Amino acid sequence: MRILSLLPSATEIVFALGLGDSLVGVTAECDYPPEAAEKTVVSIPALPAGGDGARLSAAAVDAVVAEAVASGTALYRLDEAALAALGPDLVLAQDLCVVCAVPSGAVTEALDRFGAAATVVSLDPRHLDEVIAGVTAVAEAAGVGERGRAVAAGLEARLAAVGERVAGARRRRVVELEWSDPPYLGGHWVPEMVAAAGGMCVGASPGAPSAPVSWAAVGRAEAEVVVFAPCGYGLAEAVAEGEALLGRPELAAAAEVWAADGSAYFSRPGPRVVDGVELLAAMLHPECAGPTVEAGATRLR
Repeated sequence: MRILSLLPSATEIVFALGLGDSLVGVTAECDYPPEAAEKTVVSIPALPAGGDGARLSAAAVDAVVAEAVASGTALYRLDEAALAALGPDLVLAQDLCVVCAVPSGAVTEALDRFGAAATVVSLDPRHLDEVIAGVTAVAEAAGVGERGRAVAAGLEARLAAVGERVAGARRRRVVELEWSDPPYLGGHWVPEMVAAAGGMCVGASPGAPSAPVSWAAVGRAEAEVVVFAPCGYGLAEAVAEGEALLGRPELAAAAEVWAADGSAYFSRPGPRVVDGVELLAAMLHPECAGPTVEAGATRLR
């Protein structure tokens, strides 16, 4: 089977299932595991860079994305020639977020244009258990259902182990920010990640999309712990932006402010969200956290 992944989380699932050799194409953002970089890139972000080639500021990214969504402009460019040449049997896509990847409908239209008969599976989890269910869905579509059930069971066992370790700990009030300008509260599966790690996620509802809020609302949440894990950013970028937030009066009451690798452990609904739960547990309850993710977060205050 020839598999094409059009979102980084699906790429991580494919490798977790031991199907890396069957993966023929990926997106420009598929960077884990490192072997993903060896695959043909079929989807490229259309977001412009800054004037010197650097990443745009958080406010500028938000403005560009908002304008694109309002106008119906695509945020990703699909290389249809590469797609046709690869001849995939299975395409993994999504419809959950127009900002995150090419919608599955656009993929189906492209396949129809050159008469391909590939199966398109859309992965659209909103809850933590649905993230894990995505592993079994990909496995079933790829013909390795038993292997997928084994991987999913391993992830569920790790979540259960975290729950046992933090069961008696006091649940600290947590605000998880996935963007800084404007501030966005992490949504979908993130509140459940915080709860699974022994925290109380304030301001955000499980399963609901991440949403912009005012800094005043962040202050009113009275968080004991603020976790800044910007969507699509690695740890170094999160630390750089997070340090600039420390002077905000709305965060003054928080006893702890952390920067975390949002790209790896929070914003991608793949196997590493379980690593993210373990990481959160280590941040919130170091006395009973157990194993954690090396270099996944940095305490800023």
